[in-house]
Amino acid sequence: MKASVVIRTYNEQKYLDRLLRGVTSQTSDLVEIEAVIVDSGSTDKTLEIAAKHNCRVTHIKKEDFTFGRSLNVGCEFADGDFLIFVSGHCFPVNDDWVHELVKPLVEGLADYSYGKQEGAETTKFSEYQHFNKFFPDCSQIPQKGFFCNNANAAVTRKVWEQYRFDESLTGLEDMYLAKQLVADGGKVAYVASAPVYHIHNESWKQVKTRYEREAYALQKIMPEVHFTLGDFMRFTTSSILNDFSAALAQKQFLRKFGEIVKFRTMMYWGTYKGNHEVRKLSAEMKQRYFYPKNSSTEGTNEI
Repeated sequence: MKASVVIRTYNEQKYLDRLLRGVTSQTSDLVEIEAVIVDSGSTDKTLEIAAKHNCRVTHIKKEDFTFGRSLNVGCEFADGDFLIFVSGHCFPVNDDWVHELVKPLVEGLADYSYGKQEGAETTKFSEYQHFNKFFPDCSQIPQKGFFCNNANAAVTRKVWEQYRFDESLTGLEDMYLAKQLVADGGKVAYVASAPVYHIHNESWKQVKTRYEREAYALQKIMPEVHFTLGDFMRFTTSSILNDFSAALAQKQFLRKFGEIVKFRTMMYWGTYKGNHEVRKLSAEMKQRYFYPKNSSTEGTNEI
């Protein structure tokens, strides 16, 4: 059996070499491993790095890009019985990352799995807290619910062929597929033993845009969820206070004070804005959501 590691790229030269070295070093007695790049018009050294590591490369036009469409193109191009997704600004913590991530799928315990995400050297303090909340140290195989995250995930080819990723969404294509899967009796697994480092080098505006984009997509997945201005104020305040408490315990309060306030404010303001966005996805919105400013040197970031 084969596992294809599918990586979406757009100017990911900063971390791609480190990611591909991590993929090359993987060991497993369950699957053979190949790396597949889906590039949407990189102008930096992304494709040179991919060639150096003997990746198979396919392309999607920048104007045609959505997260779901790019993954569907990559899955069609890949040869694997199992399809692994990892962001171009992630890299595996261990050499058994692929093995652990596909193991529940091989054993028939789940149809879709996702692994732990950890912060790295440039991760903002509040994002560390966010990772700790959604990616705990204990696995759940299978888990309850349909939360899933394609920054570090795997699915069987059979499931992907049955559902495919929604190409109209501005994000959360993973949760939308997982919701359909679980509704039909399928299972999702959280695998804490398959961790990656996930790096977001974002401006504060890009942080807001990321959460706005995801909240916009969430309207299709969970239309019953409404995020009011009162919710913005309440969640922002409570999360800042929780982060302050963690920062005090780690003796980082003064150094991280401003960063915490800015991150949580942009996070929940973006969520509020995206939840109240009712227009169809326009060309201008697409450019802003998928290719935010400064993306000429940094890849398209999504958690």
